[in-house]
Amino acid sequence: MKKLTTLFLLAMIMAPAISCSEEQDFNQIDDLNVVPTLATSLLYIESDEGTINLAGTGNFYSQVFTFEAFNEPFIADNVLDGTITYQVENTTSKEIDILVEFLDEAGNVLDAEAFTIQPEPAPLLERQIAYGNGGRNLDILRNTTNIRVGGQNQGDDTSVSSQPNPRIILRSSAEFRLRLQ
Repeated sequence: MKKLTTLFLLAMIMAPAISCSEEQDFNQIDDLNVVPTLATSLLYIESDEGTINLAGTGNFYSQVFTFEAFNEPFIADNVLDGTITYQVENTTSKEIDILVEFLDEAGNVLDAEAFTIQPEPAPLLERQIAYGNGGRNLDILRNTTNIRVGGQNQGDDTSVSSQPNPRIILRSSAEFRLRLQ
């Protein structure tokens, strides 16, 4: 009887383990498709009307920024597409031209975006530029090492806007989709 009870208990313990177990598939990661979107700020440039007047007509701003977003091979190799969004706000009394250029290591211009912004009361200008997936060539961004931004006053060097704290503001941000596998 003791043997029968032990055998019965052993069968009861083993039955769930045998009947409910199945072979585990640890290769399911191969079927996983994760494509996150990474968002970042790129540029924020601001110049007040007094500074623009002091510079006179012509160039009032010129700067080169290092751009290292695609220096990491994982990012460069796995980026699927992206969008750069620009916003330009002008509350000055001047017509302003802004030029954003993407440069390679040798200083060659790979791409450029030009803006002409009317004097106040100019509406907020917003522009989205797509790269990859039907937009501009993604290799432009992959090969960019510097971004050059220039601003030119196309108006006079004496007028003053009636707006409080008149200035020109350039903002840009980017969103990129990455393949993680």
